[in-house]
Amino acid sequence: MWFAAPRGGRCACGPAKPVPRPLLVYTPPRAAPVSGALGGTTGSKVRVAVIGAGWAGCAAAVEATRLGQQVTVFEATRIAGGRARRIESQLPDGTPLVLDNGQHILIGAYSETLRLMADVGMNAAASLLRQPLTLRFPDGAGLTFPRLPAPLDALAGIVTAQGWTWPDKLGLLRAALGWQLAGFQCAQELTVAQLCRGLSPAVMATLIEPLCVSALNTPADRASAQVYLRVLRDALFAQSGGSNLLLPRVDLSALLPDAALAWVAQRGGEVCLGRRAQSVVPAANGWRVDGALFDRVILACPPAEAARLLESCGLPCVSWLAHTRALQFEAITTVYAFSPGARLAQPMLTLRASAPEGDAPAQFVFDRGQLGGPAGLLAFVVSASSVDNAALTQRILGQGERQLGQAGLQAVQTVVEKRATFACLPGLQRPAIQVRPGLLACGDYVEGPYPATLEGAVRSGLQAAQLATK
Repeated sequence: MWFAAPRGGRCACGPAKPVPRPLLVYTPPRAAPVSGALGGTTGSKVRVAVIGAGWAGCAAAVEATRLGQQVTVFEATRIAGGRARRIESQLPDGTPLVLDNGQHILIGAYSETLRLMADVGMNAAASLLRQPLTLRFPDGAGLTFPRLPAPLDALAGIVTAQGWTWPDKLGLLRAALGWQLAGFQCAQELTVAQLCRGLSPAVMATLIEPLCVSALNTPADRASAQVYLRVLRDALFAQSGGSNLLLPRVDLSALLPDAALAWVAQRGGEVCLGRRAQSVVPAANGWRVDGALFDRVILACPPAEAARLLESCGLPCVSWLAHTRALQFEAITTVYAFSPGARLAQPMLTLRASAPEGDAPAQFVFDRGQLGGPAGLLAFVVSASSVDNAALTQRILGQGERQLGQAGLQAVQTVVEKRATFACLPGLQRPAIQVRPGLLACGDYVEGPYPATLEGAVRSGLQAAQLATK
């Protein structure tokens, strides 16, 4: 689920703070000039340019620094985080407000993301609200996993689910056992809807489809069954606590990117916010980024921007570009709404959505007042969104009033990420991490086992940095 500075500026973020800032307070990281020539000689250290400071780029920069490389980060915007970053807004009365450019959640199975947060000094217990997997509707239907070892928590959650008949539950248990016996493998061409065709409409509507659209951001009738099974395996069966929901209590830039860039800068790296890399050109002994010489380059920018830079380098990258251009993308819309008395029964609720985006477009709603924000602030999420207009916002406000019983909701801000994730389709072939010798790409869209998630982005960044040392 889901989010203009002077050109050529050279800056580094301030020190990482172990205690995160509250959502209502935003102090930009203090910029400090970094000495030394950009991309200049660093003795025996390998010089690595990381282009992009989203979650993949931050992971790559930290890992490359940890491996002893000299890192320079180029980021076109002044706020790190890419599609998971903070934005500034205000409440209807003009009170300043910090939001995100999309509502994200993490889960307990995001092991590399959590490890990276700890490495750069972030306190996950303070900055994330951890709770068992809960997919409850406002009327109480749905399921909640108890605090038991995996997979007993899933078994108990299914057995005690509200709103399902015993045939519903037994059908899901039989299907889950079959998936486990098959090693969570299936034919590559299957969709999630085809995989689950034997399940009841109630189970599909209240579990399978909400999980699919939240994890893969692709509707069940189009989403890859194989990727879905892999997510289920890792989240529900591989480790205790893997299915736990981790809800951010701080803005998404504060959750990891700010601390990661500060960590890199404190160890001699250069962090260039507000500076868009214009060209990547091969050189006799490396690569030149806007004329500065590097031994390795990691493209951690969005796929369209990575393709632009590759085209500028003048080298044949036909296969990589073809796979990148073949990707289809899904949008995510987040509508922030406010009512002074609004409060949900729990921080996150599942909503009954109508398809395709009728009078009930949102699949989830979050109570930001229970997550460090002001009381009364709600975030409605439309995954795999297809429209972007004022009518959508009004339909979501109406949905909130009907399903939540919240009258008087006022729109605060509507955020649409039109290319939020790639469409996770059956048999999809994603671009490789290794583009050319010494030129790598990372991001949630490159080859890997997971759909477009923060964990997928972090893992690809770590892998790109490790390959850059070879």
